[in-house]
Amino acid sequence: MNLFSEIGTLVTDAIGALARDGTLPEGLNLGPVTVEPPRDPAHGDMATNAAMVLAKPAKMKPRDIAEALVPHLAADPRVSEASVAGPGFINLRLADSVWQALPTAILKDGTAFGRSTMGQGQKVNVEYVSANPTGPLHVGHTRGAVFGDALASLLDYAGYEVTREYYINDGGAQVDVLARSVYLRYLEAHGQAVAFEDGTYPGDYLIAVGAALKDKVGDAYMDQPEAVWLEEIRDFATAAMMELIREDLASLGVEMDHFFSEKSLYGTGKIEAAIEDLRSKGLIYKGVLEPPKGKTPEDWEPREQTLFKSTRYGDDVDRPIMKSDGAWTYFAPDIAYHYDKVSRGYDALIDVFGADHGGYVKRMKAAVAALSAEKTPLDIKLTQLVKLYKNGEPFKMSKRAGTFVTLRDVVDEVGPDVTRFVMLTRKNDAPLDFDFDKVLEQSKDNPVFYVQYAHARVCSVLRKAAEAGIAVDDATLAAADLAGLTHPSEQAVAKKLAEWPRLVEIAARTHEPHRVAFYLYELASELHALWNKGNDMPELRFLQEGDAATSQAKIALARAVAVVIAGGLGILGVKPVEEMR
Repeated sequence: MNLFSEIGTLVTDAIGALARDGTLPEGLNLGPVTVEPPRDPAHGDMATNAAMVLAKPAKMKPRDIAEALVPHLAADPRVSEASVAGPGFINLRLADSVWQALPTAILKDGTAFGRSTMGQGQKVNVEYVSANPTGPLHVGHTRGAVFGDALASLLDYAGYEVTREYYINDGGAQVDVLARSVYLRYLEAHGQAVAFEDGTYPGDYLIAVGAALKDKVGDAYMDQPEAVWLEEIRDFATAAMMELIREDLASLGVEMDHFFSEKSLYGTGKIEAAIEDLRSKGLIYKGVLEPPKGKTPEDWEPREQTLFKSTRYGDDVDRPIMKSDGAWTYFAPDIAYHYDKVSRGYDALIDVFGADHGGYVKRMKAAVAALSAEKTPLDIKLTQLVKLYKNGEPFKMSKRAGTFVTLRDVVDEVGPDVTRFVMLTRKNDAPLDFDFDKVLEQSKDNPVFYVQYAHARVCSVLRKAAEAGIAVDDATLAAADLAGLTHPSEQAVAKKLAEWPRLVEIAARTHEPHRVAFYLYELASELHALWNKGNDMPELRFLQEGDAATSQAKIALARAVAVVIAGGLGILGVKPVEEMR
């Protein structure tokens, strides 16, 4: 049950009727026509811009169109009032029976209420986290992991077929550095004193890896040149780090469908095949780039490179894919990786990058546009930095990682549910402050607590009703007579519930899962407001002593709120609680 979609259909049907009787021309584009909540609730329950957006193509005044539409809309039994506002906006008020039917529909659908078929089974690849396999995930990775995972769940909820993917950056020089760092820990496990030079990884997390290597090979690598052990230790260390990363992700409730190794692109012809695809389209050439901004001709040495014509697809400059010495640039394997994704037949690709990858967006989009003949859209979402605070001061925790706060540190401190919800309380491209005191605070200012408290309150009502001998299973509540739910505060809750299916589609379309967290907070606020009014107005309390039928009607509304909160928290990867502790 999607009320906004249903009323949207009513509006388009009315436009069709006006076209058939000659009031409006046939064949108007109805794509821009919307039905949405009005900016000011005092204006009504819904508003449509139909007359405004159709005026120019119909060559009519907006108000004339609006006045022709209003009688058609007002004739529908779901509409209690339709009126024209301003130059031609149409405001609608819906009948009480519409809002009273909503909890029943929600209880029948359960957490499937709000699910959409918008995606129509289109295949979407969401790549996120994709950290270098050189250590545990840090707090910045945490935000990307939560955002990517929630986005994947949101798209699944909206009817897409989603693959969650992790790109293992195991093909670059940083993995050699990891191997050398593990070798130092290996020597240390044999009792040798070691010194970590600049550029190596001194974190304590490699102590166990060095010991495990000793257990595996004994003293076989002792006093051996790097050529003997580098490749084998690199593979050993990468596997150990990926196991650590998988454990970190699991602690946050994140499970990937697919891990793709960058290393698998080298020596297999995959990079060459991707570049050849671009070459066949006339997009690869040899040339000399202009000096980068800030470089003067005196400190810039022009040299011929192999370049990709990324400017043809909206990039600022063409990008090197091969250095003058014949080695691939970092961009080349990324092109090959996305060529592989395009070849797998995805309808859309989403990459979740850290804020430091902002300069990579245009070139990567250009590459995918070229590789897919502009048929596969790529959306790149950047996650901004997370700043940690405690007692109002910047906060640093363990040095287990050597130089940064780990994902596991954060989860161990506040738990996975709080971590996930808080990471989604800001839009992905806005900086986020994570205050360890505030996220555990039991107040309205803490959105995690406020939403969970709403769900727990409903569960408390259900328990008390059951103790009073009132049947409150969903089937019984769905059959309750809700005609008595007429108070504005009760209807405010129902109206907020009605926005859920629309919100899901908007959030999925814009790739913005934070909208779900915002909505849940607003829904919780409506429930808490109704609860608090019941303190002063006994007739609004969910439990009406001696009146099981009225109690069931009011509890049906509350239970519908809990169902939607549970569904929304499920998208965010957060478990709803039944009581606050």
